[in-house]
Parts: sequence; C-alpha cells; structure tokens
Amino acid sequence: MDRPSRNTPLFKKSQEIYEALKTITALFPEDNDYLQDVKHNLLGDSMIIQAKISGAEAVKLYDIKMENAAIIRKAARDIMVGGNCLAMFGFEDAKYYKIVRELVEEFRILFAEWVEGFNPKHFIVDDWGLFNPPGISRDYVQRDDELNFLYEDDDE
Repeated sequence: MDRPSRNTPLFKKSQEIYEALKTITALFPEDNDYLQDVKHNLLGDSMIIQAKISGAEAVKLYDIKMENAAIIRKAARDIMVGGNCLAMFGFEDAKYYKIVRELVEEFRILFAEWVEGFNPKHFIVDDWGLFNPPGISRDYVQRDDELNFLYEDDDE
C-alpha cells in the first residue's frame, strides 16, 4: 500500500536516519548487552518517528498533529543524544555516530517547516490544554462553524 506520507521530504529524511542507525548499530558487538539495548532503543525511536509522521499526515486535527509532533521531537532528541556514551561502553567506531547527528539536524529543519504547515483552524478543543492552537484555552467554547473542516473532502 502506497502511503502519501512516505513521499514527503520529512519521511524520506527519517528513512535516511533509520538506514544510518541500522548500519552503525549492526557494528555493535553482539556480546555487549548494553550496546544491544542502545541499538534496540535507537532503532525503535527511528521507527516511532516514521509511524508518527504517517499518523500526523493521516489526520486533519491540529491537536493530533501536534501530539504526534511532540512524540517525534522526543524520539529525535533521544536519537541525537543516544550516541553520547557509545565509546565509553566499548563501541570502537563511535565517531561514525556524527553522521546520525547530522541527519537528525537536517531532519529538525524539515520538521520545523512541517509543523509550521499545520492548520491551527482545524482543531477540536483539547480539554487537557496541551495541544490547543495558540490563543485557545482548554475551556474555550467551540462554535459549530469552527468544525466545518471535518466535513470537507479535500486534502489540506
């Protein structure tokens, strides 16, 4: 099944991050339990990023997009710092992790542009108060006409 989100620059960059992580973590010694745990976490974070990009692209709701974006940011930041202790725990080629950090930085720029494209008018009030558009409080009373976007067939 072809998913349009996979054709976006953001998703393509996330795929580059995944491939780089897969290549580098394949070099981790099999008998080093700590590095094997790090490997699983790094690859898991990269897969979370891809799943959440797809999830955000599949909905119109601002709060759901922002929730996915927050999870993506956390996973990307975890990847960014994930290589900090590789040499200390026995990975001789830790210098190659710089490649991953450069890819994450490129991803961060694409990510910020992507988030700026979220339509803040496509919201349902988040009564938790976490992912409302700017200026909308958790106790905001939403008008019916503000929900018209739910019935539109067009893609954003």
